[in-house]
Amino acid sequence: YGLSNHPELQHLLFFIFSLIYTVTIMGNLLIFMVTIHPTLRIPMYFFLRVLSFLDISTASIVVPKMLVNFLSQDRSISNMGCATQLYCVIFLAATECYILAAMAYDRYVAICNPLRYSVIMNSRVCLSLVLLSCCSGNIVSVVQTAWVFTLPFCGSRNINYFFCDIPPLIMLSCTDTSLYEKQIIIATALVIFMPFFLILVSYACIISSILKISSVEGRKKTFSTCSSHLTVVTLYYASGTLIYLRPKSSNSQDTKKVLALIYTTIIPTLNPLIYSLRNKEVKGLLIKTIAELSKIQSHSA
Repeated sequence: YGLSNHPELQHLLFFIFSLIYTVTIMGNLLIFMVTIHPTLRIPMYFFLRVLSFLDISTASIVVPKMLVNFLSQDRSISNMGCATQLYCVIFLAATECYILAAMAYDRYVAICNPLRYSVIMNSRVCLSLVLLSCCSGNIVSVVQTAWVFTLPFCGSRNINYFFCDIPPLIMLSCTDTSLYEKQIIIATALVIFMPFFLILVSYACIISSILKISSVEGRKKTFSTCSSHLTVVTLYYASGTLIYLRPKSSNSQDTKKVLALIYTTIIPTLNPLIYSLRNKEVKGLLIKTIAELSKIQSHSA
């Protein structure tokens, strides 16, 4: 069915999400370009580049197919295409959950143990955290995708959703899915609750350290480096929990569509804005990069 069943809204939705997708790609590419600057070669910006790559990938897996569906009568997708899309979305979402936890640990070390920051968060550790996040996300995704597609589907195979995801797919199953739903709860605990708990512990230590800073200005400056990350974490983990903790719940599909839009489309668009607007270094270099790109474009014209 896609995002909406109202034909009169299809062209408007196509325009809106085309604009959102363009902003997502351009914003994250700019963040990627800015954070490779020599003055920003610290772990925080390395993780931010990884986050931008994940956001671009997530949006590119979901949005282009959604845009095609807005203008086409044929909204079908093959079994292989559906399985591939499901695998990619779960892999990218799970990996991002772990990366957000790694970013919280990075902030913890930077604020609570600044003298040993460069030693603890060396390039080898940062790369290991990213690889561990990717491997964990891959394992979760392979298991979930394989399990979903072993379920017997009967009757209509129309899903009231805008991409292949776990909740609409298990709604098509004509067998008891209680065992699978329990397995989803375990996966949710591993992918969302465990990293979220680590983030809470990290920020409890960070807040404790911030409160020990004597100057009010110093406390504000230190907390501002963490507030953007907390904003992203709250939006991302909350939407994921509400969708996957009870995949076959009585919540309407429209509600789950909105929640799914948050983590697949809205958050990838907001991340560059949140990090650039709340970070003076990134904002300054971003303005400089845009100005340089404008000059190049004007000279070429």
